[in-house]
Amino acid sequence: MTDAIVIRGGTVVTADDERRADLLIVGETIAAIAEEDETLDAPGGARVIDASGAFVMPGGIDPHTHMELPFMGTVASEDFFTGTSAAAAGGTTMAIDFVIPDPQEPLLAAFHKWRGWAEKAACDYGLHVAVTWWDKSVHDDMGTLTREHGVNSFKHFMAYKGAIMCDDEVLINSFRRAGDLGALCTVHAENGELVWALQQAVFEAGITGPEGHPLSRPPEVEGEAANRVIRIAEVLGVPVYLVHTSCIDALEAVTRARLEGQRVFAEVLAQHLVIDDSVYRDPDWDKAAHHVMSPPFRPKHHQDALWAGLQSGMLQTTATDHCCFCTPQKRMGLGDFRKIPNGTNGIEDRMAVLWHHGVRTGKLTASEFVAATSTNAAKIFNIYPQKGSVRVGADADLVIWDPSKRRTISAKTHNQNIDFSIYEGMEVIGNPAFTLSRGRVVYEDGELKTTRGAGRYVERPCHATYWAAQNLRNDLARVRPVERVLPEPEQEG
Repeated sequence: MTDAIVIRGGTVVTADDERRADLLIVGETIAAIAEEDETLDAPGGARVIDASGAFVMPGGIDPHTHMELPFMGTVASEDFFTGTSAAAAGGTTMAIDFVIPDPQEPLLAAFHKWRGWAEKAACDYGLHVAVTWWDKSVHDDMGTLTREHGVNSFKHFMAYKGAIMCDDEVLINSFRRAGDLGALCTVHAENGELVWALQQAVFEAGITGPEGHPLSRPPEVEGEAANRVIRIAEVLGVPVYLVHTSCIDALEAVTRARLEGQRVFAEVLAQHLVIDDSVYRDPDWDKAAHHVMSPPFRPKHHQDALWAGLQSGMLQTTATDHCCFCTPQKRMGLGDFRKIPNGTNGIEDRMAVLWHHGVRTGKLTASEFVAATSTNAAKIFNIYPQKGSVRVGADADLVIWDPSKRRTISAKTHNQNIDFSIYEGMEVIGNPAFTLSRGRVVYEDGELKTTRGAGRYVERPCHATYWAAQNLRNDLARVRPVERVLPEPEQEG
């Protein structure tokens, strides 16, 4: 049995527990698990991996990436092969990328375009689909995408006026349709009208460099949009997922809603937990521009709140918003910060950064780390327990994690297709020793072993629980028009 792998001597860590166990992988799935007092015989010809002193965990799931994205007059430098390969080097075995149609572009046409680009992926992937405009064809395409193509989440940008921004009318139409389908609405929460106005004001005040970027997108801009979209979802009775929650203002809106029982999910980016807005004041223009992304990095006191949100469960997932633009692309905004392509790297570093700054500092337990980097995303996007678990029958997407392995992050040594790193020079203790994607070793002791096109598109069915605007419909079912005598219309003259 030459396609079998036995992982011996490791401590299996899931979102629920830690235990000593050996694993047998046959083909693409976990075939058997032997607990500490049990014996797992290795089949003839099986490869045996010694995981002594290491943790065996579900491979990471990054629910927010942008590979080869056309954006702001250029195209992201990371493609689906290089991006998913870099992910594997960091212990991430699945990414959920975003299909972003141009205004008036059919959703189905954009989806098939992205599927074509993604055929080169080295590890498994899924696709969210953005709603950037509205008419009956969008309504119909959303149904086709959920029923025939395994899409269960739709993205909405409240920012980027004049390009892909949704107004409230589009939000309402799309949210209602997603509710009917049992799909999840994800949202980039920034008030696009306010951002546009602030960008003009900051630029006209003579602030043209990267330091103008955070001035034009203060925390209040995100907080207002987060609160507004949560309230819209509340009225319509649909769940909502906020991407890249970066500040106290948005976290407070999420916390209030969740404490009131509303079904609100929120993610935080690893970089927002450890990098602050001082990067925009670097005298080196390139270094400052490298950090231009939206929402921007925040003053340092927001980091403590975001960590607390992750610890308390108010923030459920961690992501990267991995969207790479190299230095020459960033220089498109020389003299005008509004033209700097928004995006940073991170898919290779997310798990190590969270382990080093989270688990090693005591902010997170190992099980909470697994939940935040893998299992919660699998559950929210309805691919659990196929992904995000260590159990018999699950995909053998695994990372063997060496908690003592040191690495200094640098663009000189990383596998991401970008000429800088926002984590340049950061030492992280705790890194992958092995990464397995559906039973294939794709990373081993510093060496990538990915294969172009080996990744599989993972369909994500809509949730079995019927989410479709039940609150409003239940109210309408209980309430009938009141019978009353209407006043006579006034007579003219």
